[in-house]
Amino acid sequence: MPKETLNVGVVVKKRRINHAWATHSWKPVGILPSVPQTPPWTLLAHETDGELFYAGSCDVTLYHGETAHYRDNLVSGRPSLWVALRRAGEGYELACVCIDPYEGEALAQDPDLLVEAVAMPPEVAARAHAFYAKFHVEEPFIKRKRKKADPDALSRPAVRIMGLEEGQ
Repeated sequence: MPKETLNVGVVVKKRRINHAWATHSWKPVGILPSVPQTPPWTLLAHETDGELFYAGSCDVTLYHGETAHYRDNLVSGRPSLWVALRRAGEGYELACVCIDPYEGEALAQDPDLLVEAVAMPPEVAARAHAFYAKFHVEEPFIKRKRKKADPDALSRPAVRIMGLEEGQ
């Protein structure tokens, strides 16, 4: 089964918030098309509204059977990668990164994950498009033909009484 693995880096932003139950919020904000030689959760920059951290690297695997999903993502107005973070102690850990929009939607249904769509870098988009062009096979839509209903199939069978023939 043809597949390709891309290794990307993830950047998250930690913001201070005014909330009764939390002091900070975390949000994935960027994808690095190449992985830096930096340990995960390294502080990258201080900004006026928060801090940027390198969350770590993650593999994004492209499968030949999902090329139609990748096409849907690439032709959308904003091609994205979905980044999922899982709570780990006081912060988060990188759970996964995916390019399939339908997988991203499924991940967003998990209450234990923080999922955010992040803009896809042009280098990643180019590799995804090349994979699509190489392995996509358009499958024609075939409408299923319905069988005609048998009206007698749903009727109740005749009641049989032992020892009596019909007409007696």
